[in-house]
Amino acid sequence: MAEQQPSVLLNTGAQMPLLGLGTFRLRGPEETHRVIDAALAAGYRAFDTAAVYRNEADLGSALRDLLPKHGLTRGDIFITSKLGPQDQGSRASAGCAQSLEQLGFEYIDLYLVHWPGTQGLRVGDQQNPRNRAESWAVLERFHADGKFRAIGVSNYTPGHLKELLQVCRVPPAVLQVEFHPKLAQRELRALCRETGVCFQAYSSLGTGALLTDPAVLAVAAGCGRSPAQVLLRWAVQQGVPVLPKSSQPERAVENGRVFDFHLSEEDMGKLSALDCGEKYCWDPTAVA
Repeated sequence: MAEQQPSVLLNTGAQMPLLGLGTFRLRGPEETHRVIDAALAAGYRAFDTAAVYRNEADLGSALRDLLPKHGLTRGDIFITSKLGPQDQGSRASAGCAQSLEQLGFEYIDLYLVHWPGTQGLRVGDQQNPRNRAESWAVLERFHADGKFRAIGVSNYTPGHLKELLQVCRVPPAVLQVEFHPKLAQRELRALCRETGVCFQAYSSLGTGALLTDPAVLAVAAGCGRSPAQVLLRWAVQQGVPVLPKSSQPERAVENGRVFDFHLSEEDMGKLSALDCGEKYCWDPTAVA
């Protein structure tokens, strides 16, 4: 990876790297330190965590220890974290403060509402939209105080996003959702383009299921790349930021090699033709 990797311009004026390391699988300080060390050496400059991952403290500690080793400062990296569903609504302020404390930095580059629902409530409970609104108001306050440089949402449907856009004072900078060739999210992507929200992908590999898909394997064989690299390249070639996750340093490095090759229009079409609306992760469509 080049030292200055490609990025996208957020509606805050900040640049967010097109490639970030998802840390969902990282467990414990030793594993976290090892993977973050390899990722920084490979050129990763964005790191995605969440309260529910229970590794914010380990990530913050690893970055503080490793940034000087790699000749970097806090300003050279982009950290994303998320408000857990258990803190939606009245507990949002405490949840936001805890993420800041756990990471141990003065600010977080991007902070997201992780899920449109609230832990402990039924998906159809009409308290969910009220809790979302309360959480967003809290994120806006942390944003105004400079603690969150940008704020956004994750796992929102078009309906949830439209609801937020109608009432927010600070528009979301990012929408992070499941996105891969079998789930092209056309409606959400169009809405994000229309409203200036950056559309960001997670689960680009379909939780691993797409790594053995015949069409993906054929494209990978044709260009001499791994199936994972092909799937990630399919997204970034469309300008969609990705967050591949791995607890194996060598795999994280391999996944990061997505800017030194190009998929042909034919190969892009073969992958895009897989779209069938299949979800491998959380499905937020029933959340009121």
